[in-house]
Amino acid sequence: MADLANDIRLAVDSGDTAIGINSVEQSIKSDKAKVVVIASNNKKETIEDLMHLAKIANIRVLTIKGNSMDLGSICGKPYSVSAVSVISPGNSKILDEKY
Repeated sequence: MADLANDIRLAVDSGDTAIGINSVEQSIKSDKAKVVVIASNNKKETIEDLMHLAKIANIRVLTIKGNSMDLGSICGKPYSVSAVSVISPGNSKILDEKY
């Protein structure tokens, strides 16, 4: 998870990302998201909705083992983050197939 966490942080810092469920949904619907990262402690319905939207748009979804506070910390935010979509990876290698 350390590599993934580093690549998420790099994408947030050097690329273009959408943070939060509503922003992530918008980025998927507007065909901007390249990959979606969700925290494992989201409600089952929320995860299913995001997975469904991403599947329709042919976007890969990564689930981190940590909770939304962990994802917020990874993103460098002082609050919980349920989901992040990467629109432009910047210096990150998060779009690589290794994840």
